[in-house]
This record gives sequence, structure tokens and C-alpha cells, in this order.
Amino acid sequence: MRPDHARGLVEHLFRHSAGPITAALCRNLGPSRIDIAEECLQDAMLQALRVWPHEGLPDNPRGWLYRVARNRAVDLVRRDDVLRDKLPLLVDGAPADGFRGDDELALMFLCCHPGLPAASRVALTLKVVGGLSVDEIATALLSKPATVAQRIVRAKQWMRANAAPFEVPPPERLESRVDSLLSVLYLMFNAGYEASDGDTAVRRELCAESIRLCRLLVADPRTDLPKVRALLALMLLHASRLHARTDDAGDLLLLSDQDRRSWDHAMIAEGVRTFADSCTGDARSVYHVEAAIAACHAAASDATHTDWSRIVSLYDELLAIRPSPVAALNRAIATAMTDRLDEALTWLEELRDEPALAEYHLLPAALGALYLRSGDRESAAHHYREALSRRCSEPERRFLHRQLDLCTA
Repeated sequence: MRPDHARGLVEHLFRHSAGPITAALCRNLGPSRIDIAEECLQDAMLQALRVWPHEGLPDNPRGWLYRVARNRAVDLVRRDDVLRDKLPLLVDGAPADGFRGDDELALMFLCCHPGLPAASRVALTLKVVGGLSVDEIATALLSKPATVAQRIVRAKQWMRANAAPFEVPPPERLESRVDSLLSVLYLMFNAGYEASDGDTAVRRELCAESIRLCRLLVADPRTDLPKVRALLALMLLHASRLHARTDDAGDLLLLSDQDRRSWDHAMIAEGVRTFADSCTGDARSVYHVEAAIAACHAAASDATHTDWSRIVSLYDELLAIRPSPVAALNRAIATAMTDRLDEALTWLEELRDEPALAEYHLLPAALGALYLRSGDRESAAHHYREALSRRCSEPERRFLHRQLDLCTA
């Protein structure tokens, strides 16, 4: 196996195996030793990069990674007087393949423990369960890498100091704990869908992993709640467009330029069914509203036949439930599609004062698009240059350069 193929495979497995392997090790080591579990997994990944190019791919790659990580954990435990009582659990206490059904759920809830600040829950879960790097988490959270790294360190210190149980919470505490978990899964999905850094515009694997983890919640009767199904529906409806968001060269395509025949219509159908299943009782979460917006796009034959007025009203509802500068930005863009361009520009200009959008490249990019549409090429070029000065993926950067060329042609 070529080294570059081995690296790609190991990175793929890391995305899909970080959660299960870390969870299996944490079950035996204890939640306060989550840092050791991560260290052992990293060692296993490095060993795979050294061994697989020469010896070939094992029959069960994830099982191989788990066994190497477990063996590393056994070595560490044998050298530590405090941890030595964990040795029988590591050697004899695990199933044959190392994994148990609800380990990942327990790990997800551990990382989202209410004793941790909300920002730390998000960062820790994305790092430990999702396998994201600190830089990827910072991009997803519109934050600085140093800030994210500090949150993760402090969260692990809290884990050491507090004996949080490794379990799916009991019914009386479950629903409140689900909320922070859902916000993490959605951020993880968006980190793949938007991919605001690097060479690729879409990280499909990260989107697929987010959907897989959400399916785990739906599959367990304890966590199969309407808002969980609404988030799964939202992810499916967005993911149905993944392959159409870029062209053969990897360049971004706007929604209006996408070939809707290439959308995954089976996934759309599943998303619509899941959304219908989520609409039970009086429950109405932000995920229900966002899924309804995604369903409007999925139902339209093209951009001009999209029910933009309905989408604007749904964004109004979304902002009433949970105010957000990003939702306000999207509402302004949708408003422009209803031929209220001046109104949309006014709202976008006001959002320039939002601290959370200070480094968000899509705000000046949206202003550039609307000024270009209005015929003000000078203002459009100014905003596209501002967007290019901010952090974004290479495909987004190429797209912004193309738009800037339209302004200066």
C-alpha cells in the first residue's frame, strides 16, 4: 500500500473510529482518564501509518486500531500505581471486538456534562467523539485555535477533578442533556458541510459521521425525541446536495447553479419522512424550523420557483426562538430573493457590527453579491476583497476571486 493511500485511509478511519475506540477505552479506564484514551488512539494511528504501507491493510482495520490502542493503554496502566486496578478491565473485561452498543452514547453525554461550560462541552465533544483538530473546531465555532485548545484542556482537568459517571443519563436528566449534544452534532455537520478552511469545500466524511451519531440517538428509545429526529431530517436534507455543491474541478457552485438532478433524491425522501415523524405533539425546536427551510429548497424545481417568502417567515420564526447573527444573515439573503434588495442590504450592513461575525467571510461575501446584483460594482469589489482577507477554504477563495473579476471587468 502506498504511504499516501495509507494516510488517507487512516484519516478516514480516525473520523469514523475516534468515538467508538475512545469510548471503549474510557469505559475501562474511567472517564477521568479520557486524555489517556486519546493518547493511546493517537499512538495506534501513528503505528498504522508506519505498518500498513509495508504489511498491507488488516482484515478488520478498526479492530486492529482498537487492539493497538488497548495494548498501549495496558502498558501505561502497568506503569501507574493509581491505574493498576484498571488492568483486569482492559485485558479481560471488554467484548471480543472491544466495542459495546451504548459506549459512544455514554461518551457523548460525558463530554456534554452540565458541569462543564457550554463552550467547553462543544469543543470537547468535537475533539474526542468527532475526531476534529483544534483548528477545525475553531473554524466551526468562529473562534481562535488558542481559545479552543484552552477550553479542551480545562474540560479535561474538570474531568479529572470530578467523578462524572460514564453512562446514558437517567430519564429525569436526559432531555436537558440532549440539547447540548444536538448542538455539537449540528456544529460537527456544519464543519464538514461548509468547510471554511483547507483545500476542499466539502468534507463529506465529517457530514456522514455527524449523521451516523445522530442516528445512534434516534435508534436508542431513550434518546429518540422529536428534536433529535428533526435534526437528523435537517442533516439528511442538506447532505442530499453535497455532491452538487462543487463541480468536477472542486469549485463551489451556488444553489442557483447546481444541477438538481444530481441531488440525492432517496436521501431527500428519507429526510422528508424523518421530518414528518418529528412533527409530533407541540414540540417545535430550532431544528424543526431549519428542517422546514431545507425542505422548501428540496421541494423547488429551481431557485426561481423556491418559496422565498415562506423561507423568510421561517427565518423570522427561527430568530424568535433563538436569535443568531448567522440566522439574521441568512434571513437577509432570503429577503433579497423576494425583490427587497435595499432592505436586505440595510440588514446586512447592520450585521457588520456583530462581534460574532467579525471574522466570518460569508458576511462580506453576501454584501458583495447583493451590491453586484444592484449594479454597484465598486462596493461589491470592496466587500469581495474584504471576504478574501478572511479565513476560508481554497475553493471559496477561487469563487470569491471569480466574483471580484466580475466587478472589475
